[in-house]
Amino acid sequence: MTSAGKGNAIAIKGLSHSYGNKRILTNININIPKGTLCGVIGPNGAGKSTLFKCILKLIDYDFGNVTLLDKPIEEVRKQIAYVPQKDEVDWTFPATVMDVVLMGRYPWKKMFDRINDEDKEIAMDALKDVGIEHLKDRQIGELSGGQQQRVFIARALCQGADIFLLDEPFVGVDITTEEKIIDILKRLASQGKTLLVVHHDLSSVEEYFDKVILLNQRLIAVGDTETTFTQENIAKAYRSQLTILHKTGMMG
Repeated sequence: MTSAGKGNAIAIKGLSHSYGNKRILTNININIPKGTLCGVIGPNGAGKSTLFKCILKLIDYDFGNVTLLDKPIEEVRKQIAYVPQKDEVDWTFPATVMDVVLMGRYPWKKMFDRINDEDKEIAMDALKDVGIEHLKDRQIGELSGGQQQRVFIARALCQGADIFLLDEPFVGVDITTEEKIIDILKRLASQGKTLLVVHHDLSSVEEYFDKVILLNQRLIAVGDTETTFTQENIAKAYRSQLTILHKTGMMG
């Protein structure tokens, strides 16, 4: 289930996407090497979630090309795990924590295959990894925000994917949960997995990510965090929100 060798996990060339008459993304070119933990940074409305949906081909794009592990997504979709924003999930759905985590096994199943003991063991290991195995029989709507995020990360782990796309995984979680999640993501990157994470807290970017993508409908910059996450690039990305950044000390 893992990808061997080095090279790019994600290659995006000339990607543009419009919603109606409004251009959301314009001529995006990004290469993300395998084994990278990469933050996707930019203001609200910058197109970060749209970028993820284009990569996953959940929406059509106007122009461009996206390859994952050197192939179109149709050939490698089961190797791609997606953790959506919390508000995209129906938390009233009558599913238990274990039910949701086991969904990560279905991409590897044939049409009429059933979940077996091996799948359940993999799911339990994933729940233990994120520290919520004791919640396996709880309905997902009964959980706290942090616990809900851990469920969907456990589902991604259960899938055994090579590429993880996480859209704002730290929203609504406490600091203990956030530290637990980032430890898991760093470990996955050390194992050769590739992770793209939409993230809003600029103060933790340098601590969390190897590389960053700075985005505001156009690509502002992409590269190693140390050389790319600069005051100049932050100012370009957040051009309409500089007052806020000054107040938070990011531009001081």
